[in-house]
Amino acid sequence: MENNFKMVATTMFGLEEVLEKELKDLGAQDVEVANRSVSFRGDKGFMYKANIALRTAIRILKPIRKFRVRNEDDLYKSLQKIEWEKYLSVDGTFSIGAVVNSRNFTTNSHYISLKSKDAIADYYRHKYSKRPNVDLKYPNLKIHVHIKNDLCTVSLDSSGDSLHKRGYRSSTNIAPINEVLAAGLVLLSGYTGEENFIDPMCGSGTILIEATMIACRIPANINRKHFAFENWLDYDEDLYFIIQDSLLKKISSPHYKIMGFDKAPSAVRKANENIENANLADFAAVHHVNFFNSKKEVFGKTTIMFNPPYGERLELADLEGFYKNIGDTLKFGYPGSTAWFITSDLQALKHVGLRTSKRIPLKNGDLDCRFVRYDMYEGSRKPQKTEWGTTEE
Repeated sequence: MENNFKMVATTMFGLEEVLEKELKDLGAQDVEVANRSVSFRGDKGFMYKANIALRTAIRILKPIRKFRVRNEDDLYKSLQKIEWEKYLSVDGTFSIGAVVNSRNFTTNSHYISLKSKDAIADYYRHKYSKRPNVDLKYPNLKIHVHIKNDLCTVSLDSSGDSLHKRGYRSSTNIAPINEVLAAGLVLLSGYTGEENFIDPMCGSGTILIEATMIACRIPANINRKHFAFENWLDYDEDLYFIIQDSLLKKISSPHYKIMGFDKAPSAVRKANENIENANLADFAAVHHVNFFNSKKEVFGKTTIMFNPPYGERLELADLEGFYKNIGDTLKFGYPGSTAWFITSDLQALKHVGLRTSKRIPLKNGDLDCRFVRYDMYEGSRKPQKTEWGTTEE
């Protein structure tokens, strides 16, 4: 395979520019933003680095061929022109994923996957009188076929499982946030570890863990057990460990408090288990605290970030009152802080009672969301009592 080649990192809506900055900071060349993806150039070592280190990438694809297609027969014939033995031995295994966005194709993506599988299997059968098998779970080569209008791009998936599967989360609560989105939120906030960080409604601890890894400069996927490129014919294990070691040398200890709260003991237990799995117990912890009965007890600048319940995600009586109490607690208990949270309930958001200084459109799964920022200034208003508790102890 060539020394320097084009790659595509896919991501979530709204995180494209964050991923662009990550790639440039890592040293990627020719970085270009597209819809839910960022293309770039690098060598094999950089591909390894991108998989290990990128926080907002879902997967890293290596395009190997582009061609025009009008129908399924064009696709079949063009796939057979690729020298597949460069990438997969006849005794290996493969799988194919397909995405189709074209009026030329009336069939669905699953059919295109099957047609592509037949083309590759027949290529080997005609040339070697035998063919590699399909393995949907643990293939030696994962192939991605993307058809948009009349252009087909065939790529090799270097990641395998989605890169949001960091390898640390064994325990979850209701509606856990995706790790890629959690990291994106922290990076969008500008948090770098140079101030305190609090997640007051911590759940399974994903936002807190991603923030801690950012503060410690820990590569996002250092806890992953496997990447798809480890099965490739040209995999260089020595190079992989050189890249990994160079990233590990950049790890540092944070000098500020990083902590989470949750009112449910089960959530506190699960979050701390996940923190332990991520080898972060020396740097962060979750405490059994009801945010509505809390106040700021750390000195200096503080970023507060959480993923509160919203209507489509969790059933909650008096959601508007709940959001109002969030605003009151921040206003009365957390002066000198910057608060961020993500929500899809824009109606309930109005009841926070604070002026947003930033509103960023994002997606959480299929939900249209806003990631909002509130700046807390020193104030002297008296605390109020609500059904969730007082806003000061």
